[in-house]
Amino acid sequence: MTREELRSKLAEFKLETRGVKDVLKKRLKNYYKKQKLMQKEHTNGNSCYDYICVVDFEATCEEGNPPEFVHEIIEFPVVLVNTRTLEIDIVDKADTFPQVLQNVVEWMRQRELGTKYSYSMLTDGSWDMSKFLNIQCRISRIKYPSFAKKWINIRKSYGNFYKVPRNQTKLTIMLENLGMNYDGRPHSGLDDSKNIARIAIRMLQDGCDLRVNERIHGGQLMTVSSSVPLEGAPAPQMPRYRN
Repeated sequence: MTREELRSKLAEFKLETRGVKDVLKKRLKNYYKKQKLMQKEHTNGNSCYDYICVVDFEATCEEGNPPEFVHEIIEFPVVLVNTRTLEIDIVDKADTFPQVLQNVVEWMRQRELGTKYSYSMLTDGSWDMSKFLNIQCRISRIKYPSFAKKWINIRKSYGNFYKVPRNQTKLTIMLENLGMNYDGRPHSGLDDSKNIARIAIRMLQDGCDLRVNERIHGGQLMTVSSSVPLEGAPAPQMPRYRN
């Protein structure tokens, strides 16, 4: 089918018609798949988790990013996506890192994440957790938080779902291919997080089963196979200082 034929068919089913041809094709294919499976109830999203917490840290940097440079987190925004209603909630705190981390943990607890509701962290790439948060916890002499030990790397999920190469998974390119423009100021942690959340929502609408695909163990980044049994993230614990 041509792109216009795909758009026409999607419009017929009252589905989103924006995006490049491969995205439209995948969207239509998943719609047919859902109809065939005769889902018990219609939902806007399709997720194994009740909530997805989108994080996109902004850290200090130096021209050329020399290997010896120590990055420190200067923005810690969290965008919470309700996978059933696809509504967004935001926390964006400005304080010392230990206090911000404690505020985020308390914010997550108040929403009963990891207790009443299942959830997963989601990032745009591997560095937020495996590098920036890892380094910052060492600088601040805080134990690495348990809730951040595994996450969804949306770049991997996007590439695998839409069958596109790695160079097509940058934030602005993902938005463009989904027929969306960047909303806000680039490289603002909060704006980046909100745009990543928009991509996650569109992927859920297109039928993507967003699952944890990366974790950190012993300070090392590891890949999580999609065949591994699903588990929700543990309830967030208050950070402990090292003596």
